[in-house]
Amino acid sequence: MNFTKSLRFRIFLSMLLLVIGASILIAAVTVYQYREEAEDYHRERLLRKESAIRENINYALKTTTYPVDTENIPLIFKDKIYEIKNIHNLELYLYDLDGVLLKSSKATFFKDTTHTKLSKEIMLALESAPNHHYVEEFKEDEQNYQSSYSYITDSYFKPLAILNLPYIEDDGFLNKELKENLTRLGYAYILMLLIAIALAYFLSKYITRSLNAISLKITETRLDKRNKRILVEDNTREISTLVNAYNSMIDELEISAAQLAANEREAAWREMAKQVAHEIKNPLTPMRLTVQSFQRKFDVNDPDVNKKLDEYTKTLIQQIDTMSSIASAFSTYAQMPAQQDETLNVLKITKLALDIFNEEYIYFFSEEEKIIARFDRTQLIRVITNLIKNSIYSIEQKNPEEPRIEVNVFSEGNNAVITVKDNGLGIAEENMEKVFEPKFTTKTSGMGLGLAMVKKIVETYNGEITLTSIPGEQTTFKVAFPKQL
Repeated sequence: MNFTKSLRFRIFLSMLLLVIGASILIAAVTVYQYREEAEDYHRERLLRKESAIRENINYALKTTTYPVDTENIPLIFKDKIYEIKNIHNLELYLYDLDGVLLKSSKATFFKDTTHTKLSKEIMLALESAPNHHYVEEFKEDEQNYQSSYSYITDSYFKPLAILNLPYIEDDGFLNKELKENLTRLGYAYILMLLIAIALAYFLSKYITRSLNAISLKITETRLDKRNKRILVEDNTREISTLVNAYNSMIDELEISAAQLAANEREAAWREMAKQVAHEIKNPLTPMRLTVQSFQRKFDVNDPDVNKKLDEYTKTLIQQIDTMSSIASAFSTYAQMPAQQDETLNVLKITKLALDIFNEEYIYFFSEEEKIIARFDRTQLIRVITNLIKNSIYSIEQKNPEEPRIEVNVFSEGNNAVITVKDNGLGIAEENMEKVFEPKFTTKTSGMGLGLAMVKKIVETYNGEITLTSIPGEQTTFKVAFPKQL
């Protein structure tokens, strides 16, 4: 069975793919949702920290004894910046209005050269921002960062400095939560997948049960027997429509089969009548030729007169017996004469069949003395005479200067082979496949049953007949059938 074309398999696979696809989609949405929540969490957390730090800075500016201006910012936040860092656990950088570093909460024995001056891009973005607040997002050493920039103002909202808060996006906790959530979803999806497999199996089996029953009935439908109607209970409307259509077809088929049988019987009777008439004509021709040959060549003073008379008599009796058997078969509504298989010498029977023809351009060749086969003597003679008669007709239509018919008998492997070759009119290419069909003929007379009968006789003995022809030049018939080993 080809499972890829099975409706049951397709239903089963579709349901599984639906569950798997839904699981993948839900997992993707979950991951996306967690990432969105993580971004919102870090953004809001940075804003909260920035708001709290600005309150501490404003408080320091209000309580300082130093003049509140840009030059005194390093003095105002000399120690305060470390206190703010410890409270909020976040580094602070203070720049003047030109972006030059004034004070940093980062403790180091060496001068910090990485944050000495803000870039022009940051300064431009900060100045052009509507609320003079700018957040830069970047990635460094596989770690995501957010860096906030805003102005520090005095009580009159005059800008004093630029506050920079670098914030590390630590997603460890969120990633852990995401992993645990996906694991729980994975267990749930596996359970759903197992349930879906069982459900898909039984559902597809239920859906296709009726279709299998219908398919089996359709497969068993035959013209030569009475077909049963389909009776399937608990069907869907679509299946019931299909069953009713099949049952209606069965009823119509019964009527058509009865009409077809009657027509076939009538056609068989007609074909039988034509074939019997054709078969009766076959022995009449050699009988006439034999009598004419006897009349022309009979010589009382011939020393072999008794032998020749005996041969002529045997030939006539043989043809008369053939006609008698055909008449008997027709009178009793039976088939053609039953096969009378016997072990015979193919060369001898071939010569005997050729003796009834008076044409001097018929030549017989054989390099062997004896080829033994099991065949009906009468039917083998019938095969040869039909082929010779066709060759004679072809030559008469062309009327060549040197007419020639060559009959060759030889062995080919385990087969006895008889070839009949003539230099007559030949057979047109479009008729090559039709010559062995019943009723096909190119003659002005005859019913086209001769070669069809020859083919049937040869195939009855597990043999075959083939032909090759060059239109306008020659034709060769080849008959092959098993030898008796």
